[in-house]
Amino acid sequence: MQKVSKIRPASRHLFTIGSDLIEDKFAAIVELVKNAYDADSTTVDIVIDKSNTKCLKIIIEDNGHGMSSEDIETKWLVPSTDNKLKVSTSPSGRTVQGRKGIGRYAANILGEELLLETVYNREESTVYINWRDFSKYRYLDEVDILTDVKKADKKSGTKLTITQWDMDEEYEWNRSDLDHLRMELKKLIPPVDQLKNEIGEFNIGLRTLGFEKQEDNFTETIKPFPIRDLYDYRISGKVDRDGNASLFYENQRKNSAKFEIKKKYEESKCGELFVDIRVYDRDSEGITALIQRGLKDELTGRYLSNNEARKLLTDANGIGVYRNGFRIRPLGDPENDWLRLNQRRVDNPSFRIGSNQVIGYVFIESEEKSGLQEQSARDGLKKNQNYKSLVTITQSIIAELETQRFNYRRNIATAQKEKRLLGKLYELSDYTLLEKEIQKVLRDSDVPQSKIDIIQNAISKEGKKKEKIVDDLNRAIAIYQGQATLGKIINVIMHEGRRPLQVFKNERETLAYWVDEYLNSPDMEAKDEIKGSTERIKYSTETFVTLFEKLDPLAAKKRGSKDEFNIYDVVNSTFKIFEKQFKKFGVLIELIIPKNVQLVGWKQDFTTIFANLIDNSLYWMEEQKTQNRKITVILKQSSDEMCIDYHDSGPGINEELIKSAVIFEPEFTGKSEGSGLGLPISGEAANRNGFSLTAIVSKNGAHFRLLNDFNVREANDGL
Repeated sequence: MQKVSKIRPASRHLFTIGSDLIEDKFAAIVELVKNAYDADSTTVDIVIDKSNTKCLKIIIEDNGHGMSSEDIETKWLVPSTDNKLKVSTSPSGRTVQGRKGIGRYAANILGEELLLETVYNREESTVYINWRDFSKYRYLDEVDILTDVKKADKKSGTKLTITQWDMDEEYEWNRSDLDHLRMELKKLIPPVDQLKNEIGEFNIGLRTLGFEKQEDNFTETIKPFPIRDLYDYRISGKVDRDGNASLFYENQRKNSAKFEIKKKYEESKCGELFVDIRVYDRDSEGITALIQRGLKDELTGRYLSNNEARKLLTDANGIGVYRNGFRIRPLGDPENDWLRLNQRRVDNPSFRIGSNQVIGYVFIESEEKSGLQEQSARDGLKKNQNYKSLVTITQSIIAELETQRFNYRRNIATAQKEKRLLGKLYELSDYTLLEKEIQKVLRDSDVPQSKIDIIQNAISKEGKKKEKIVDDLNRAIAIYQGQATLGKIINVIMHEGRRPLQVFKNERETLAYWVDEYLNSPDMEAKDEIKGSTERIKYSTETFVTLFEKLDPLAAKKRGSKDEFNIYDVVNSTFKIFEKQFKKFGVLIELIIPKNVQLVGWKQDFTTIFANLIDNSLYWMEEQKTQNRKITVILKQSSDEMCIDYHDSGPGINEELIKSAVIFEPEFTGKSEGSGLGLPISGEAANRNGFSLTAIVSKNGAHFRLLNDFNVREANDGL
């Protein structure tokens, strides 16, 4: 017998909407604050009241447009309503935030009773919900909700009073919780001036009552973190849909230096972006400078201690993602490293920044324009291709800041060390004071001037000898610095090798276990586990191969003695290695090298040099979407000098980076995932063969020069 049936939602459905989709009590309050914003409120006040020792009250009140009794019946009491999907803007034109229709049910996380009082067009509606009632019945339609409507001569607005009677740990609020809530509210709306017109006036107030400690009772208007404007380094700007970036870099530790950086990234699959990323040095000197720039306690006005400053930075850190002026949780939480900054820093600690050093804002467009889809407050954004594009572009922007920061810090550290060292060395050879003192003593002793002149000449000669010794020491120091570069290279390679070694160690036991399982009972689970283990071993093996390839040019014993070779043949064969990539990326090659020039040296070193230069050119021309891609190598020589110029038509190298020579430092890299070994190894390879490798300032792409003043032989010299 046929009959008509209906779907009856279970009463626990509302608990699923609340506790399962909204992470915690802090997220619950944030959702209710967003609802106030959607109601065109200019202010929302949050009160956490423990005055009654028998219960906790949380009050959230706004001055928005309120709700009519019809709105309550057809929208507010309807779970997951699509009203905000159909109407994407509020009456005053604000872009609505709560598009999933679940935010109001966040209240059941905060307490067991909810009293809603709302005024609309001089009509006051009241709704009372006891969430415990939903546990008494099987279906939603069995739960009675008490409502009341009456005329009221009041201004429009909505007030939620949430009460919890059983004060167990889940519902308790302590000082740590209050600080956490303050942080959440401070991060909710970004402190960026250009968004004020978009958001309009919207103030958040927080008040606490009845807490045992007097300092835990306060009234505060939520304002941005005071630390946000006291950054050391900042990069901000816009990336359009085609990947064209106009960025501005600032360094407040260097007389507020600011300049523009133009970049071309991959075509954005995540719409137009606006970024504002601020970085702080956490070393002792950096924290002291941060405090000196004016870091004070918001409530007392006193300067923070070093430990307090570090704690504030730890609590406030994170790069948030914002849409229509509001943060998408949990992106930007201190523990949510969605850009994998800490993982990148493990691989290159002196160059990369960690998540606890940065406060940032990334502003995205609507779901329709960006393809970036919001999930629950637990999960942030859906991990689709649009999200991957957002991560890649943001990492690339951070890499620009890391490059500038590393260069500045290296120059400061190097200059300070060299100044101290050279100052002490030259003190040893400076006899000026001694000469004057002896001259004074001799004159006071009536020694003839002729004798004084003889003594002064002797002192002057000795001083010049010492100056020569100091110059020799400086040259020796330069050599040792080159050897130190080799040591740094080895350290980086050793560091990179630890992870694949750990994989080998772990996977040995894992693989043995699943092989035994498969032999005993062949099934798909064991087979899949074996396959996964072998894939991880394969990947780690490839990582090791790459590391040893990087290390190969440094192996002096393996190289053997120098040989005579044709430089054109070596360069040409190196370029042939990249033929497929040249065709794939549309790169033209021009080699202007005489075919009769012979060198004596290690030809594998020259293969290494040109392979690294080519690899960098391909990366940056593709990264910046360079048009008319070309690489040119020109060899010129005289009787006592050879010069090999390498040019590409890519984005080029920042002049400041070239002048500081930081690009030849191990660990320095402009690539978001680079190790910073290519150019240092190439520089060492050039030095071994009597060449210098330098970067030349150019407005037409990257320009590197190999130069020496000996070692040139031609085939017709009879060699």
